[in-house]
Amino acid sequence: MTTPRDLLIVALDVPGTRPVEQGDLSLALAGAELADLLAAGRVALDGETVVPEPGGTGPGTGDRLLDEAAAALVAEAPYEPVEEWLWRRGRGLAAAYVSVLEAEGQLATPRRRLMPRGTERLVPVDGPARRSAGDRWAFHEPVLAGLAAALGIEPEGAGEVPVPEDEAAVTVLAAVNGAVTELEGVRQRRRIEDAAFQNIWRGP
Repeated sequence: MTTPRDLLIVALDVPGTRPVEQGDLSLALAGAELADLLAAGRVALDGETVVPEPGGTGPGTGDRLLDEAAAALVAEAPYEPVEEWLWRRGRGLAAAYVSVLEAEGQLATPRRRLMPRGTERLVPVDGPARRSAGDRWAFHEPVLAGLAAALGIEPEGAGEVPVPEDEAAVTVLAAVNGAVTELEGVRQRRRIEDAAFQNIWRGP
């Protein structure tokens, strides 16, 4: 299992302090992909810039979506900052992961009687993938915990979210938090603008 897959399962399995927005999840998944590519030696960070490692286009990672992420890296200078990667790679990424995991049988709609049509929600299927993600979550693995915390999901009884020892992973987590905060700011402005527009039409 990869960090993005584990993160998606945790996001669907563990209640958070707020509903997980699809855009936030997409940004976090892009950060999870980058964390895995860093750990695999496929890329490095020069400050906050994502730089493919020499020979980083070697054998695949064994995961189709992670291989797609590696292929999507900017391969020549000027390279892109981490935050730009998150916005570019993250576009629609949550839906892509949900589609792949559902096709693999890792996610399914629970069959419940008297459930109104159209209200079904995909949940992780009991199996090795869910158990692997659960074990990593229970261990409070720093990268997974940090990404989940950006989505308002924190391990029960963990206290403070653990910080990765790797500086590059810390940089990725900080960028994810910044991007999620920025996206929420955009939502807030839109809500305010929509409310003001509605007030104009209502009149005094």
